[in-house]
Amino acid sequence: MKLKNDRVYLRSIEESDAQKLLDATEDHEIRYMTGTKASFTIEQIQQHIRRSKENSSRYDFAICLNENDQMVGELSVTDIDEDNRKAGFRISMNAIEHTGKGLGTEATRLILKFVFKELELNRLQLEVFSHNKRGIGAYEKVGFRKEGVLRDSLSYDESYSDEIIMAIIRKEYEELEN
Repeated sequence: MKLKNDRVYLRSIEESDAQKLLDATEDHEIRYMTGTKASFTIEQIQQHIRRSKENSSRYDFAICLNENDQMVGELSVTDIDEDNRKAGFRISMNAIEHTGKGLGTEATRLILKFVFKELELNRLQLEVFSHNKRGIGAYEKVGFRKEGVLRDSLSYDESYSDEIIMAIIRKEYEELEN
């Protein structure tokens, strides 16, 4: 499966992407933005990719540049609940130099179209930490709204951050598309 717009396209994550994913988990600023504390091995990431491909309640995508096919990030639609027509969402760029350029916003717009038009879900939810101001701004830009706050939910580098719950529902997405 491939989803494409002006500067980026989304394709299914492959085992060959494992090293790029591992490198991203070792970038201190990316770890901080995502609240990642665990360390991983290449084998663990490969195994995760294999398991994810067999899991019908999720889609995992590489975010790639149209101009040169470089993988600059990854995103997932997770915990798809067909009965309630909802799912979770997460996105991460591979390195800080890929942030602040609108690439994640473009990728998120692609996934919103996929979620609401292809999967025909009604709700997409994410969690973001309060210190990730750039991420919060990008989510708001494409229509996510803040719904709740889990205060001091993350302890990282000897400080606390709130976990903000955000979501967009089909009706809001359709209003933005018109």
